[in-house]
Amino acid sequence: MLVGVLVLLLAMAGIVSGNEYVIGEGDGLRVSVWGVPDLSSDVVVRPDGKITLPAAGDVMAAGRTPAVLSQELTRVLSRYVQKPIVTVTVIQITNNKIYVSGGGVPARIVPLVGGTTLFKFLTQLGSLENADLTRSYIMRDGKKLDTDFHALFAQGDFSRDVELKAEDILFIPTNENNKIYVVGAVKEPKYIFYREGIKVLDAIFESGGFNIFAKENNVTVLRGDDRIRVRLKDVMKGKRSEDNILLQPGDHVFVGEGIF
Repeated sequence: MLVGVLVLLLAMAGIVSGNEYVIGEGDGLRVSVWGVPDLSSDVVVRPDGKITLPAAGDVMAAGRTPAVLSQELTRVLSRYVQKPIVTVTVIQITNNKIYVSGGGVPARIVPLVGGTTLFKFLTQLGSLENADLTRSYIMRDGKKLDTDFHALFAQGDFSRDVELKAEDILFIPTNENNKIYVVGAVKEPKYIFYREGIKVLDAIFESGGFNIFAKENNVTVLRGDDRIRVRLKDVMKGKRSEDNILLQPGDHVFVGEGIF
């Protein structure tokens, strides 16, 4: 994990030297042949995926990692130099990018390191405290992928993990307007994040449930200017199931107190 983070940080700084990044069209490379400066040069990967170097001629670079390209150049240059030591460093990345937007995390363009999955990428974004993972998604080739960021990252459902590809767009919105507030006679007054299908009883149980002073039939959902009274004691007895209403983002659930 630490190695992956370091490679990503180097990539974001514009310099990558590692075994995972996959070179693409337009990338800038620094090829260094130790002890032979005349064979060392900075080159740009052409649209056909190749680079041209002194003595080596045209060599395919796109689709290879720096390490693999180094091995190929070592093989080619060994015809002219005895036991050449070749290193390849990516000094400019113009290909294999991932775009992050939506407001839940700072917008950015991140170089794609080969084999990066959604889970690994999310761990490298920093704090997700303000991110609404329930409404996050990936756009690929103009289509919305069937992904569930919340199930993957918050619940550990790795069946939801996917490998990211160049030009993916990760839309991660803010959760600021996507909270439900539960207050009054509950054990843990708090806000919880809205998710599709959440009902008023779900929100109360996620807030620790009713405390000993709660009057379960005196619950009010505040929604804008509306006040919706629900009788949850009756719901829990199998009556008035319609009172266990679906909640909406921004709802406030107030549980009233009773007198013994």
